[in-house]
Amino acid sequence: SRRAASALVMGDAENFKITTSEDVERARRAAAPASAAPMAIGVGYDVHPFAAGRELILGGVRFEGDGLAGHSDADVCAHAIGDAILGAAGLGDLGQHFPDSDPTYRGASSLALLQRIAELAASSGWRVANCDVTLGAKRPRIAPAAAQMRELLARALGVAPSQVNIKATTGEGLGFVGRGEGITAHAVAMLMRSR
Repeated sequence: SRRAASALVMGDAENFKITTSEDVERARRAAAPASAAPMAIGVGYDVHPFAAGRELILGGVRFEGDGLAGHSDADVCAHAIGDAILGAAGLGDLGQHFPDSDPTYRGASSLALLQRIAELAASSGWRVANCDVTLGAKRPRIAPAAAQMRELLARALGVAPSQVNIKATTGEGLGFVGRGEGITAHAVAMLMRSR
C-alpha cells in the first residue's frame, strides 16, 4: 500500500471557526463593506426669532414667555439635534424631510419629528450613541429645565437620558442672542452602526 504524504500548511487568520458570540461579531465585522464606517458624526444648527403669542418650547419643555417663530413648534433644540442626526446618517436635512411648505407640519411637535428622524436613521443602519446641544439664549434660563429636556429628547430618540446633553450660553450681550431677539442651537450627534 502507498503511504499518504503529509505536510504542514500555514493557515489564514481570517479563516476562523464560528463558535462563540464573539466569533459571530468578528464575522460580521469581516463581512461589512470596507466603506461602512462603524460610526459617524453630524453637526446641526438652528435659529428662530422670538414671536409674540406663540408657546416657547425647547427640548420639548414649555417655558414662560414669548415663543419662537416657525412653521412647526419652532423647537430649535430638537431641530438642531435632528439635523445633526440626519447629517451623520447622510440623509439630508430637516427641510427635505419636513418642508415648511407642507401644511402637515404646521404646528407639529418637534419631538415627534425627532422620533421620525431617529427611525429614519435606524432604517439606514444607524443608532444614536449620543447628542450634545448648546443653546444660545438670553432668556429663558435653561439649567432648571435641562434634566426634563434631556428626558424628553432621549425618549424621542429611543436612548437613555445620559446619552443627551443640554447646555446654554447667554451670548454675553453680543449679537441677536445677547440682545434677546431669538434663540440659537448648535448640536453634535454621534451615530453607531447597528448592522
